[in-house]
This record gives sequence, structure tokens and C-alpha cells, in this order.
Amino acid sequence: MTSIPSRMTVIGIKEPGGPEMLIPEQRPVPTPGAGEILVKVAAAGVNRPDVRQRQGSYPPPMGAGDIPGLEIAGEVVALGDGVTRWKVGDKVCALVVAGGYAEYCLAYENHALKVPPSLTMVEAAAMPETFFTVWQHLMMRAQMQSGDWVLVHGGTSGIGTTAIMLAKAFGGKVITTAGSDDKCEAAKKLGADVAVNYKTQDFVEETKKATGGKGANVILDIVGGDYIDRNYDAAADGGRIAQVSFAANPKATANFARLMAKRLTHSGSTLRPRTVAEKAEIAKGIAEKVWPLVEAGKIKPVIDSTFPLAKASDAHARMESSAHIGKIVLTV
Repeated sequence: MTSIPSRMTVIGIKEPGGPEMLIPEQRPVPTPGAGEILVKVAAAGVNRPDVRQRQGSYPPPMGAGDIPGLEIAGEVVALGDGVTRWKVGDKVCALVVAGGYAEYCLAYENHALKVPPSLTMVEAAAMPETFFTVWQHLMMRAQMQSGDWVLVHGGTSGIGTTAIMLAKAFGGKVITTAGSDDKCEAAKKLGADVAVNYKTQDFVEETKKATGGKGANVILDIVGGDYIDRNYDAAADGGRIAQVSFAANPKATANFARLMAKRLTHSGSTLRPRTVAEKAEIAKGIAEKVWPLVEAGKIKPVIDSTFPLAKASDAHARMESSAHIGKIVLTV
């Protein structure tokens, strides 16, 4: 049995600001409550919400603690009351409410997935946040069907690479946007049928061209701003637009007459404040539908780079450069 220390190294946020505000600290190792597991972290994914939390614009939910980090992979070292799904020594990856940038982290037992032999711990840590997010938007909200044309904005981001892989795995035809020709080529290698350099091409025009003028059946948007109105133009009749996040601006001027004329559905959801039960339902869908593909080696996350936990500030600087393709992961 693994010996659990009383204290651990975590990455704290000194005060809202730039990447340099992420500093190593010593904190008590948490104790799992009912329905929780304690995981000795081997790797933790880095995500845009972590950056926003560091900047002071995305506070964690009440009671979650101030340590950033929304996804981890590692070994179960302790069980809370009532936990039956896991045992000490199991290797898991998990979506967590907070606290991933640490040597030990709590997770709800039904928000964890077994790490299959086909994945390294780094790869496993890169999956929960983006896979939970994309699954709920692409399959549960936008209800993508085999044969749908799917427009994925930001195709080389963590969300984008995941969306391309999942859409293709379930029979979709993918158009994606990216900010350089190199990123467009990377997206095509992942399976995108069409990749649009948004700096030199009009994604609305290219979407209509690819679909014979019909438009995209499903659009996953991480940008917002003026993309909202342009998405309505790029969408097919009866299209479903899933608003994942806002890299640009959550406020926009849009022609809602187009939304009505095309009978569009525009939905939005954030993952972090969803209830324990709601996140468990997402995890169940992933375990049943996606994990067999992962275990077979047919789906793997794209890893851009790794940084040791103590260099979390460098990882955030890399993310803010927008030069990355795929996920950035901290190793512990």
C-alpha cells in the first residue's frame, strides 16, 4: 500500500495576473469524503479555464479550493466512504472540480475512468476535460448523427483535436478552422476532411463550398464574437450550433431572423458548474461509447508538450502563445 504523506506540493496562484503568478506551495494532502477517491497524480492536463482562473476571471465553485487543474491521471491511494467502483492501486484518469495541479487530488468515483494499457499517463491526463466537454456538446446537445457535416472552430486546440477525432469516429464529415497552413495540415492528419485557414479564407464560403451549398449540420464554436452571426450563415437548415466557449467575446450582434428562417438550434453549456450526477452521466456515455475505441488504440489525444509541475507557469505561457497543437500536460 502506498504511504500517503501529510503535505504535498501544489501550484498556487499568488494573485490574479500572468503566468508568473503560478508558484509552488506546500499544502495538506486532502482526505476523501463520501463517494470520493484520492489520486496520487502522475500527470495533469492544462486547459483554458485554468488560464482564466489564474487571470481572475473564472473563480472555482464554492468549496472547491483555489488550486487550478481540471483533469488528472494517476493511482488511487485512498477511498472515501461508500466507494465501490475502485480499489487502491487502480490507475485512473478523472475530471475534477479543482486541484489537479498537485501531487494528490480528490475526484468523485463516478467521474473517473480506467486508464487502458493503450494510453500513457500523460495521454490519459489529457483526456477528461476535453472529452467530457466535446461529448456533451457534440453528442448530447447537438446530437450529431452519422453523415452530418460538422464545423469545428479551432481545430488544433485541445477541444478542436478531440472534436475532430470524435466526429470522425461516429461517422461525421469534418470542416475545421485554424490559424495557419501548418495547423490546417495537422488538422487534416487528424481526420478533418476540409481545413480552412481563417486568416486567409472565409469559413462561411468554404463550408458552403464543401457541403454543396447546404451548410454544416453541426457547429462547435469556441470563439464567439462575430463568429456567432457567421455561424448562422454557415449552418444548414435545421443546424445545431453548440457554443463551447468564447475565445473572442461573449457579446455579439447577430441576425436572429436567419436563426428562425433556418430553424437553427443554438445551445450553450459550461462543464465546471454541472452537478455531480450530470457529470457522471457524461462519464457514463464516454465509458460506453468512446472508451472501447480508446482501448482499441483508435483514439488518442494529441499531445503538444509536457512541463514538470514546478514549471506550470511555462505551460501557461505556451498555451497563451496559441502556438500549441493539441494538449499541454504537467508531469508530477
